[in-house]
Amino acid sequence: MRGAAAALTITATLAACGALPPFPTLPTAAPSDIAARDLVPSAPVAPSIAPSDAAALSPDGFGAVQRMAVRIRNVGCGRISTGSGFAIDDHTLITNRHVVADAASLQVSTYDGRDLDVATASTAALADLAVVRTKDALPSAPQLGDADPVAGDHVTVVGYPEGGALTVTEGRVLGPTSDPLHENLGEVLLTDAPVEPGSSGSAALDEAGRVVGVVYAKTDDERSLLVPVSTLRMLLTDTGAFTPVTPCS
Repeated sequence: MRGAAAALTITATLAACGALPPFPTLPTAAPSDIAARDLVPSAPVAPSIAPSDAAALSPDGFGAVQRMAVRIRNVGCGRISTGSGFAIDDHTLITNRHVVADAASLQVSTYDGRDLDVATASTAALADLAVVRTKDALPSAPQLGDADPVAGDHVTVVGYPEGGALTVTEGRVLGPTSDPLHENLGEVLLTDAPVEPGSSGSAALDEAGRVVGVVYAKTDDERSLLVPVSTLRMLLTDTGAFTPVTPCS
């Protein structure tokens, strides 16, 4: 599975634009031959909630894995884009660096449509990861897995593709691959779980509901790429790993 090429899973248009431009992709090639393309963020879709998994639901119709997912709207200077994220405690979210970068403001909404006030946002230099702190309490937080999944392991991805409905998709880990977009990250995980623009920052969960990776990209043959939980754990314990987001101007 080494050498898979990737295209970032979040696209964007200028707020005033009409038709969405073609989705950017990178050709299948060895990581050394790949250069990241310019990104175009996607226009947000009107919020809706349509959970796809009816099993083990709480009285309001949502399971714990759905409650922990959030929709993130990045209002930048001349552009609007959307992404996903997930809680790791009452006031902390994990998402991708490219979801929150260059924001004039961030808007976070929960599975039940509540808007949460954002206190701070910081991004990592090593990987496509970001930490967002909220002033308001988050509904639910999963546990982080103790180890990275291996080839054949089942994963569930929970997020807001296209900034629209909350969705749950499933797949299997295909194996590790060299990160084609961030050479300093090293190995990432390749899966066949379906993701779309706006899925960036979604949690990938194991069968016990623990986070084992963070969706950050997909390949041009429709496979998804994850930052492994080992990398997330390492960065969360490093007090110097994250720096505050610089607002656009």
